[in-house]
Amino acid sequence: MALNIKDLRIHSPAFTSLERIPKQYTSDGENISPPLEWSGLPVGTQQLALICHDPDAPLPQGFTHWLIYGIEPTVNQIAEGSGSKFTEGINSTNQPGYTGPAPPKGHGLHHYYFWLYALDAKLDLKPNINREELLNAIADHVIEQARLVGVYES
Repeated sequence: MALNIKDLRIHSPAFTSLERIPKQYTSDGENISPPLEWSGLPVGTQQLALICHDPDAPLPQGFTHWLIYGIEPTVNQIAEGSGSKFTEGINSTNQPGYTGPAPPKGHGLHHYYFWLYALDAKLDLKPNINREELLNAIADHVIEQARLVGVYES
């Protein structure tokens, strides 16, 4: 039996998986989004979506830091601080765009999952939807997903 090896990869030139997110990308710093790059899109990818989420936040659904969707498959990166060039949803502060890591002092190490989703359809989603709405909209269209996990502690 052959293994099904996934080719989709996401990484950042600013930090590696399970490495501390640099301060400039946090609410303790400049609060700008980190640069992200990806490769290995599966055949049939029509669109991409990205979610940055902290499941360690002391909230029932964790804390969503960033939603971007409607990304064309010809795009293979998001430059530092340039998420607004794409369609953005609302984060857990109820605002569009990126908000950097800001775990409560003394709460310990938090994990920030940058999930990249390859979709088999071009979805016409309006701006400013929340994480639950985005996940519901893409649920039947995800071909493959990849993640990068950064950590941060105040």
